[in-house]
Amino acid sequence: MTAGEYCNREVVITEQDTSVTKAAMLMREFHVGSLVVVQQQDNLNIPVGIVSDRDLIIEVIAQQVPVESVTLNDVMSRNLVSVGEQETLIDTLQLMLKRGVRRVLVVDGQGSLQGLLTADDAIELMAESMSDLAKVVSQELKQEVNKRP
Repeated sequence: MTAGEYCNREVVITEQDTSVTKAAMLMREFHVGSLVVVQQQDNLNIPVGIVSDRDLIIEVIAQQVPVESVTLNDVMSRNLVSVGEQETLIDTLQLMLKRGVRRVLVVDGQGSLQGLLTADDAIELMAESMSDLAKVVSQELKQEVNKRP
């Protein structure tokens, strides 16, 4: 199980000069809580920042900053946490815990954005796995009853 296998590859991207109003509209339109800010280099989307709905609220709205004057360059997080596509899911989750982040960028060998793995994605995956494991136990019991009435 690798980060590349389980990441969401339909990531909403934008550029540094995007206004916070436009960013909020993108989040609403695509029903996402974050945008990855990229810079084009040789036709590759190289991540340079990430901005969440929480960033917009805390850094702009709560500070009563006039939204017309703010771009994502002003509020995006630049301390990105990323992993390669082949990184194991367990190692990725440990990195998220160590760095205290809910989102990890998944990149290829050239540093180009390939996907996003979130804590919510991991929780859903683990819940599905636990459910499958519970079904194995139940199925084993049924087989035992049928085999030895």
